Amino acid sequence: MKVLYNDGTMGECAPEEEVHVIRHSAAHIMAQAIKRLYPETHFGYGPATENGFYYDVDLGDAHISEDDFPAIEAEMKKIAKENLKFTTFELPRDEAKALMSERGELYKAEHIDDLDPDARITFFQQGEYIDMCVGPHITYTKALKAFKLTGVSGAYWKNDAANKMLTRINGIAFPTKEELDAHLAFIEEAKKRDHRRIGQEMELFMFADEGPGFPFWLPNGMRLKNSLMDYWHEMQTAYGYDEVQTPIILSRKLWETSGHWDHYKANMYTTLIDEEDYAVKPMNCPGACLIYKSKPRSYRELPLKLAEAGLDHRHEMRGALHGLFRVRSFTQDDAHLFVTPEQITSLVTETAALITSYYKQFGFPYHVELSTRPEDSMGSDEDWALAEAGLKEALETMGVDYILNEGDGAFYGPKIDFHLTDCLGRTWQCGTIQLDFQLPQNFELEYTGADGQKHRPIMIHRAGFGSFERFIGMLTEQYAGKFPTWLAPCQVKVLPVSEKTRDYAKEVADKLKSAGIRVKVDERDEKIGYKIREARSIDRVPYMLILGEKEAEAGNISVRDRSNETVQKELDEFIAEIGREIAAREG
Repeated sequence: MKVLYNDGTMGECAPEEEVHVIRHSAAHIMAQAIKRLYPETHFGYGPATENGFYYDVDLGDAHISEDDFPAIEAEMKKIAKENLKFTTFELPRDEAKALMSERGELYKAEHIDDLDPDARITFFQQGEYIDMCVGPHITYTKALKAFKLTGVSGAYWKNDAANKMLTRINGIAFPTKEELDAHLAFIEEAKKRDHRRIGQEMELFMFADEGPGFPFWLPNGMRLKNSLMDYWHEMQTAYGYDEVQTPIILSRKLWETSGHWDHYKANMYTTLIDEEDYAVKPMNCPGACLIYKSKPRSYRELPLKLAEAGLDHRHEMRGALHGLFRVRSFTQDDAHLFVTPEQITSLVTETAALITSYYKQFGFPYHVELSTRPEDSMGSDEDWALAEAGLKEALETMGVDYILNEGDGAFYGPKIDFHLTDCLGRTWQCGTIQLDFQLPQNFELEYTGADGQKHRPIMIHRAGFGSFERFIGMLTEQYAGKFPTWLAPCQVKVLPVSEKTRDYAKEVADKLKSAGIRVKVDERDEKIGYKIREARSIDRVPYMLILGEKEAEAGNISVRDRSNETVQKELDEFIAEIGREIAAREG
């Protein structure tokens, strides 16, 4: 695609730049359309972004809502059809500021004062519209073929709450209509799978104004969460971990020793107890260090593998909160391993096998990244060389392909991160294996080696899900609420066709409960078709048992699964089948 640069030259942009140029140009064309429809508008910032484009505008006394989008889009299409040529020019600083002031663009005139005095002030113009910009842009407006406005929100000028609140209008643009249609279809699918909507429909969790960012788990959500935690507990046992639990509130002295008080305090909740500072824990590792240090340790006890489903609290900005994906309290599926240098490779290999088994269970594709020593690291060259070699050897022993991020490790040690890809193609960093030299040194952790001398262990931080909250949010969207039977809050819903079969429905439900199956009976005076639709679309249950007079007389059941296939079965046969399915954690 041919583009216009701010030096007046034209050229072909790289394919990976094409979408950015189109979106940047779309922001200008949208601003021109808004100016035509709302002449008193003043413009702030209007960049292209990774997900589209936006413009922050001051509409004066006017207001724009999504109801106004069709009119703005129609004017944008008109501008594209006019095939206006993009031109560019440069002005000295004073003349640039005068031009913006004359045109009523007070925000842009103010922005000029923030620029480097030596910066070039360049402008792009299409038709009557002039915008201060560094480009590049399309050469003619007709090149904008596929766009759509997507939302409106508020945004402070310069992202400063002390400044005026502007109106942010968001949009999306692509080179072709086919790409736009595919993106819009993706957005619609994302809306259908949004864990916040599904969580409300299925009554899994809620949030309240009295605790923004602090999730309330409802009965259905607790059934789901407990099922996932049961799986987690079993895996810890299978891999030889001892489970522990550390206090939620601990003294400032601990957080000073760990370094969090100096480097993480802004994200911590603090309180005063007995006239001393305490903090609600944002992470579990300092508590694990205290457990390790509670008695003398020998090399014979290592590796010491401590797992903790720890409740952590971190202060996130209110605007960043997003359902279960970004919360202020969460249960971390955590573990800390204390190892000798010689044990690094074998323990990392074992830990990676545990983490990847989680993802295989739920069908998440993933890729692995290895991050090595950064410039601001602590520890000896020998420690780092040994640790990095151990991580590489573990990944190569497992035959795992990985991306090498040179210099991107934590200051306290190298790390392996696991990035999951969900059903919508989004990537989530969930699992991590981090080697830590810093905390064992801060807490003066030691063990007596085979040589009778004191040595310092290396600490491995490990998480698989990231947190139960975020992982459940991911699972909710992955399955669109149609959880596999072993996870489903309600595994079987019993639907009596009429009042005459309610007693039989209760008998059936009692047998299912006795077999450990999560079951509900819908006794409402509703038509059976309505009950079936609700059980399928709202409750999203794996199985419905439809019980009419024929089933009650024969003492059997009609089973409808998610494929909507209905078959007659003996109750004991069904209980045996679903029991095997749950035990095997199929799906």
